[in-house]
Amino acid sequence: MVRITFPDGNIKTFEEPPTGFEIARSISEGFARNCVAVKRNGQIVDMSTRFDEDSAVRLITTKDPEALDVLRHSAAHVMAQAVLHLYPDAHLTIGPAVEDGFYYDIDMGPVSEEDFANIEAEMKKAVKAKLLFKREEVSKDKALEFYRNEPYKLEMIGELDDGTISFYKHGDFTDLCRGPHLPHTGFIKAFKLMKVSGAYWRADQSNAQLQRIYGTAFFDKKDLKAYLNFLEEARKRNHRKLGAALELFSFHDEAPGMPFFHAKGMVVWNELLDYWRDEHRAAGYVETKTPITLNRTLWERSGHWDNYRENMYFTAIDETDYAIKPMNCPGGMLLFKSRRHSYRDLPLRQAEVGLVHRHELSGVLNGLFRVRAFHQDDAHIFMTSEQIQEEILALLRLEERMYATFGLGFHLELSTRPEKSIGTDQQWQTATAGLEAALKEYGRDYRVNEGDGAFYGPKIDLHIKDALGRTWQCGTIQLDMSLPERFDLFYIGQDNEKHRPTMIHRTVFGSIERFFGILIEHFAGRFPLWMAPVQVCLLPINDELVPYANQVQAELAARGLRVEVDSRTESLNKKIREAQISQIPLTLTVGQKEKDAGTLAVRTLDGVVKYGVTHEEFVNRVTDNIGQRRLEFDLS
Repeated sequence: MVRITFPDGNIKTFEEPPTGFEIARSISEGFARNCVAVKRNGQIVDMSTRFDEDSAVRLITTKDPEALDVLRHSAAHVMAQAVLHLYPDAHLTIGPAVEDGFYYDIDMGPVSEEDFANIEAEMKKAVKAKLLFKREEVSKDKALEFYRNEPYKLEMIGELDDGTISFYKHGDFTDLCRGPHLPHTGFIKAFKLMKVSGAYWRADQSNAQLQRIYGTAFFDKKDLKAYLNFLEEARKRNHRKLGAALELFSFHDEAPGMPFFHAKGMVVWNELLDYWRDEHRAAGYVETKTPITLNRTLWERSGHWDNYRENMYFTAIDETDYAIKPMNCPGGMLLFKSRRHSYRDLPLRQAEVGLVHRHELSGVLNGLFRVRAFHQDDAHIFMTSEQIQEEILALLRLEERMYATFGLGFHLELSTRPEKSIGTDQQWQTATAGLEAALKEYGRDYRVNEGDGAFYGPKIDLHIKDALGRTWQCGTIQLDMSLPERFDLFYIGQDNEKHRPTMIHRTVFGSIERFFGILIEHFAGRFPLWMAPVQVCLLPINDELVPYANQVQAELAARGLRVEVDSRTESLNKKIREAQISQIPLTLTVGQKEKDAGTLAVRTLDGVVKYGVTHEEFVNRVTDNIGQRRLEFDLS
């Protein structure tokens, strides 16, 4: 007799050990048809698994998020089967499910996307046949014998412990695999092969180069269509393409991974930093600046020399080793230490937009998202332990306010003490309790990542959500119990004795470059009026009106607006179209009628046009919009 406990606490008793299928059918046949796997005591297993002891189970249906991994892993097997049917001399390696899809690394001749149609057609045959996925466990010797002509599988099996090894079979295809898998191939209703790239076996360039074929799969064709539409929208918003088209930034071989910002890009950059400075001044921060190159002894004291050296760049000055800073923190410690502090000085909020350099492998560089030289909007807050909750709460409100300015939502994650850490139990309890208390008072839901804190203290991460629903970890609030100790920082307390300050590291934008890239994609290049490199474009309808357009430009520029005149001898429609392609928020058509009446014809990027707008009305509405840093400009 076997007792099965369901998530709602209900218990069913089976006279004989049931399979996952039988457990599902005990609820209903219709429900069972939608089940793809079972979570048994926290582990996902096949529906065919037999439960020979009392277990807590959760049946996973096609609607559950875990089901997608099972689906995509199974789709990888079906793709591998199709490849072997078409390319019988190919040798398989591994084929895991990954975020948004799956891939399989295969030792074979070159494959292109033109070959995908044939592979997909072969996959459809397997899906239509509804082939059962069957698990078989064999001895290691048997597994080695089965794969005697497959060098990659032999290598993997050789590294496994002696004992049983699991295979999965569907139709004429068998693969070495831990599982779990779908009940049958018919569940793979919507799939598409996406791209192919080269990959070295085990990421080692001395090994053979393989063909890595990527695909994705969903249970419903509507979901696949929505995903492909999302990819197309993301492609249109690609910050590297928009950055070049809008003349914001570029990269050059002379400085790989180090962006060059053009004049228009610097306008956006400076608007971001002006906003950052306004908010930080209002929140009681002082702005500081520390050197880019610091002596080796500093990095030894901070721990970076021993633990972060492979990511750093070095130089020698006067026969002494120096490092280009990968982060601003050690310099911030020297600033605090440069004078004596009293408890009356605390909290002390020091902010810095510091240029840092980190060595990233060339293969992972990705536009502004992954670079080697970038600016961090760091702040180091020194305080007493009693001030932790208040400071964290103020930080959360600051970050919420700043993200809201760009129309960005976010969610929160609290990471607690890892296995390897410094500091006493009491220090960790005090620090974590301070973060938790602030989060509870803040009143928003948060996720706890047990054991995922930094070795020097617990932290809160803020993951922002852009217009496409993608999340990006930008803001972070980290309590540090290491650097104040390493640098022997102290303040004089009310008792006239030395006390160690509690310290927070925090960022809002994180990397300014990365945040810039996120905003390009979030806004699809259509920056709000206050951020736009060119805010207004004047379009005289003929050459005779160019002098008047220049006069209007001077008038608007004197009121602080960024204005250009398009005086080319092109048609008005073409100039309007090109202004819109350049994402200029407002275009003003200047004709004889507007000149005589002293008015403007105003067009927004959405194609809305308003005639007869006086110069004063236009300037007042625009400058108010810019001053409030609003997301939209309304002509009505």
